[in-house]
Amino acid sequence: MNYGELFKQVVPETILVAAAFVVLLVDLAWMRLKPTSTRRTVAAMLGGLGCAAAFAWLLEVQAAGSFCEGILVVDPLTQMLKQVILILTVFTAVISAEADFTEHVGEFFALLLLATVAMMFLVSSEDLLMIFLSLEMTSLCLYVMTAFNKQNPQSAEAALKYFLFGGTAAAVMLFGLSLIYGLAHSTNLRAIAAALGGQRLEPLFYLALVMTVAGLGFKVAAVPFHLWAPDAYQGAPTPAAAFIASGSKVASFFVLGKLMLLGLSGTGGSGAWRAFAPGWVPLLAMLAVLSMVLGNLAAIVQKSVRRLLAYSAIAHAGYALTGLLAGQPEAMASLLYYVITYGLAVLGAFAVVGVVEGRAGDDGFAALAGLSRRAPVLALCLLVFILSLAGIPPLAGFFGKFYVFTAAVKSDPKNLGLLWLVIVAIAMSAVSLYYYLQVLKQVYVAEIPAGTNPLQVSRATQLAVGALALAVVALGCWPGALVEKLLGVIRQAGL
Repeated sequence: MNYGELFKQVVPETILVAAAFVVLLVDLAWMRLKPTSTRRTVAAMLGGLGCAAAFAWLLEVQAAGSFCEGILVVDPLTQMLKQVILILTVFTAVISAEADFTEHVGEFFALLLLATVAMMFLVSSEDLLMIFLSLEMTSLCLYVMTAFNKQNPQSAEAALKYFLFGGTAAAVMLFGLSLIYGLAHSTNLRAIAAALGGQRLEPLFYLALVMTVAGLGFKVAAVPFHLWAPDAYQGAPTPAAAFIASGSKVASFFVLGKLMLLGLSGTGGSGAWRAFAPGWVPLLAMLAVLSMVLGNLAAIVQKSVRRLLAYSAIAHAGYALTGLLAGQPEAMASLLYYVITYGLAVLGAFAVVGVVEGRAGDDGFAALAGLSRRAPVLALCLLVFILSLAGIPPLAGFFGKFYVFTAAVKSDPKNLGLLWLVIVAIAMSAVSLYYYLQVLKQVYVAEIPAGTNPLQVSRATQLAVGALALAVVALGCWPGALVEKLLGVIRQAGL
């Protein structure tokens, strides 16, 4: 093994680890007596520089393939996903610079960077053990970040629920992965596919499949493994909630797709109407239906914008799973386009909600009343994010749904594919439009409460939110640019 080449491929992660320690050192050694706002700005700048350096390295260094039997896989697809995660991290850091929720500034930004490192390793592995370790490192960072707002009791409650559900899900998933290893005698995804493909599957495999899907279902907040999400989204500090909803979802959905399409490629079965066959496809189809129905119906009655975004995220997990079920390169491309554009939109929505909540003191609908007159730029950006989440053309969210629904219908033309699931998804999308418009009604129609002053928003936050809104619009107007790039790197990766 060429250890020099191996180190060369993990330089981006090494840069981020070094940046995390630099942020801690600077904050604890030299910035401790400075105002908290100054410390946040400096920490965000240092974290952003670390991400920029890692991003630049990814652009310059050529992908070198697989190391240590799939424990580390560096190809154009994984490099692209790493770049996406780094971009979401940078925007999260900018949002964090404006959020006043803790005095432990260095610790929070260090955890943000370490969580990014874990996600980068997560998307770069084709080994069950490394996938599990990366998932748990990511989760541990997110648990602590969720509990960082000591002034808000909901933060500690949310973190405890998140941790307890997460610990249980991790144990269940580890048991399922151990059973898969016992059946396939390997932890490498490609070796597992070769061992299980074309054989008569034992009942033990289906137990392993259910347990593994339960663990990964927790990570993507799919029903019935979603119970942590509403409390975590509402109680966590805004930057932590935004990162959970964006970067974490991109990495988790990619790993779920890789495990199913690569490791369990010969065990999918069928979810076509009146042509069901046992496998992971009908199992995920059931989770998709439950997620779309429960997520959208529960979101209707919410009065907290954060909880509405949480139940919306559960519904979006169902939409994303619909695309995954097609089981072909187009399916993975549609899934990744969907979660990337969703991550950009939800990150921007949380940024706007965080600014409003910081001034109003809560995240209720009433806090958004008259936002279009108090902060026109933020209101316009929120309009873009909300309409994209609702799937309104020509924004990126519309094409995300179009691609996943098209892939699902084409999965089995003889049996109309998963048309029944797409019909459910379209119906639930219509339901979602109602509660999204309720948010926009407060922004553009509701009167400004008496005594409310115009919002003063920093230029950095305005630029970050504006850049996210432009990205959502651009990816909606030219969706083929990203989809064709995704298709190309997916085919190179052999998915």
